[in-house]
Amino acid sequence: MAITDKIYVKNHRQLSSQLETSIPRGAFSGATLDLLFQGDGLEKLDEATREKVLDFAQDFLDCDCDSNPYCGCPEEKFLVYLLELREEGHSPEAIVDVMSAEYMVYAYSGDVLSFLDRAVRILEAVEDLAVVEGNDDARRRAAAAIRRLEG
Repeated sequence: MAITDKIYVKNHRQLSSQLETSIPRGAFSGATLDLLFQGDGLEKLDEATREKVLDFAQDFLDCDCDSNPYCGCPEEKFLVYLLELREEGHSPEAIVDVMSAEYMVYAYSGDVLSFLDRAVRILEAVEDLAVVEGNDDARRRAAAAIRRLEG
């Protein structure tokens, strides 16, 4: 299961109540993306919540794909966001705190840790393949990315 399947809307029930409609708990579920992409009913949200929702939509749903928001770009942008937070030195717990504060979404820190661990294992495989292929540039880039993620 992808980490984006484990990203949840914070205060889900309160948000549903303000919107006067039921929305899924998952931040990247189809119905939630529809709501964010189309913006229907966002004027019903209190100002602070509306700002967070609009920030999320702007930062992750903005792309030129014909099938937006179902093109995979929102999920890919969110993965990059998580990796950048880790490269900045945030622990999995701090990453959850930051995403909650910035976008009103959350995950369990253990899920974030698993995601980061998988990212490092994939980069180690890339590094090993680069050695086998004799691609020193790819090996160096993979090794540098591992160092940044491991802090």
